[in-house]
Parts: sequence; structure tokens; C-alpha cells
Amino acid sequence: MTTKIALIAGAAIASTAAAQDLLIIDLTVANEISISATGNAASASASGSTFTGFYLENFYGSTVGDALNESTTGDFTTAANPSDGTPGIFRGAGNAGLNFWTFSTDFTYTITAGSPAFTGSATWSISASQYADMLAGNVSGDIYAPADTDDDIAGATLIGQYRVIPAPSAMALLGLGGLVAGRRRR
Repeated sequence: MTTKIALIAGAAIASTAAAQDLLIIDLTVANEISISATGNAASASASGSTFTGFYLENFYGSTVGDALNESTTGDFTTAANPSDGTPGIFRGAGNAGLNFWTFSTDFTYTITAGSPAFTGSATWSISASQYADMLAGNVSGDIYAPADTDDDIAGATLIGQYRVIPAPSAMALLGLGGLVAGRRRR
């Protein structure tokens, strides 16, 4: 039974990486967010300041929640720009999206339509309340560049999508599967 549950969860996770997804956001570890580039091509070209970065629209379930401004070590960056080794994430007060910034040694980043948008990965440690806010969010959405808050979207370019794994419903299935397996052993 436990093996079947693991296989089902693995299939659900694998099926979430669609061709248009530029980023996979992994929330499988409590109080951590990991981002990985898929190597997929951007749907449009954009450029902007690494201080502004790019924005995952409607990442959170609502505009209510903890503000966030964290940096970490990792090689995550845009495919056309070198990593600075310290990518940052930001959530402003009253925003439903998540911003990535300060990821390159270049002041200006470039994303080219038809070419891979991002490369590398990074993991941030976050508080339990920030993690809970992320788990209550959406399983996918649009990526805009350059933008750091939702009020920048009107002047930004839609470059592709992001996907969150496992989806909150898959996490619930894993939890229920563990409960069922535990009850059967007793």
C-alpha cells in the first residue's frame, strides 16, 4: 500500500512539469522553498534590473500574510546572466505574488523568447507562518518580468509559467496514505 501511494505521488509530481513551465517551486520540505529552472524556453523577451527582478503572479492564496525578504546561496539566475550566488525572494505587504531579485552579478538581466529563461536552483529557509502562507497558495501561475509587486504587472511582460510541487492536494494524499498505512500495521 505504501509503495502504491509513493508511486501515485511520484506520477503526480512528474506530470506537473509541463513544457511551458519555466520554474518548479518545491514545497515538500517544511519551512523551506526551493526553486529549480526547467530549462524551458521563454514565451517572450524581457529585460530589467536585477534589483526589480521577476514576479510570480498569485503565488499566495491571498494578499494577507507575512512579508518576506530572504536571500540564500545558490546558482539560480536567468540563463543569459551569470549568477551572483545569493538569489533573493521578496513579498511585499498586501501582495499575492512572490518576487525573485538580486540573482546576477549583472545589473540588468535579459530573457530571450525561444531560449531557456532560467538556470540553476536555490533553497531558502523560511518561517513556519511564511511556509503556511505558501502552502495555501496556488499550484501554478504566470511569471512577469520585470516586476517586483503586482502593481508592476501592467508594464511587465508575461514570459511563462511556474508550477508548485507537490500540489497541496498531493500533499494531503500523502498525509492520508501515511495515516492509512500506520493504522493497518497496528
